[in-house]
Amino acid sequence: MSNDPPNLLIIGWREWVSLPDLKIPAIKAKIDTGAKTSVLHAFGIEKYKKGKLEKVRFTVHPLQKSCDIGIVCSAEVLDQRVITDSGGHREKRYVIGTTLFIGGRSWPIEITLTDRSGMKFRMLLGRKALQKQVQINPVKSFLTGKTLSKIYKNKQSRRKRY
Repeated sequence: MSNDPPNLLIIGWREWVSLPDLKIPAIKAKIDTGAKTSVLHAFGIEKYKKGKLEKVRFTVHPLQKSCDIGIVCSAEVLDQRVITDSGGHREKRYVIGTTLFIGGRSWPIEITLTDRSGMKFRMLLGRKALQKQVQINPVKSFLTGKTLSKIYKNKQSRRKRY
């Protein structure tokens, strides 16, 4: 008898996800259980105030190896944390909250922001965002489907920035 909670979503080591609060309809994410915190590729990061709220505005290139599409996002700053990456480099990053949509399900997560333009994946999903929600099959990919991957096809072929 398994002690796993019922109804866990089974995902592979990489999946297409959506971040609807940030108006990112699709981004390929690597599932990284070695990372506690999730991270999103962001550049042009600037902090601003809206009333009493501290917010951050940034741009995301959601497709790997492509700068053709840029999505401007904004979110409330939850925190700033010093994060140590897998190479041992320490960096102070903004932490935002957003909704993760994957495999027909959604839940709130925290994400740090940094420039990942030199990295293969524009997003990493860390174990804190996944706990109690998913079970990972590390030898499979895209178990929730590739439907989201088609979202940018027409936009990219027209080389339109939005």
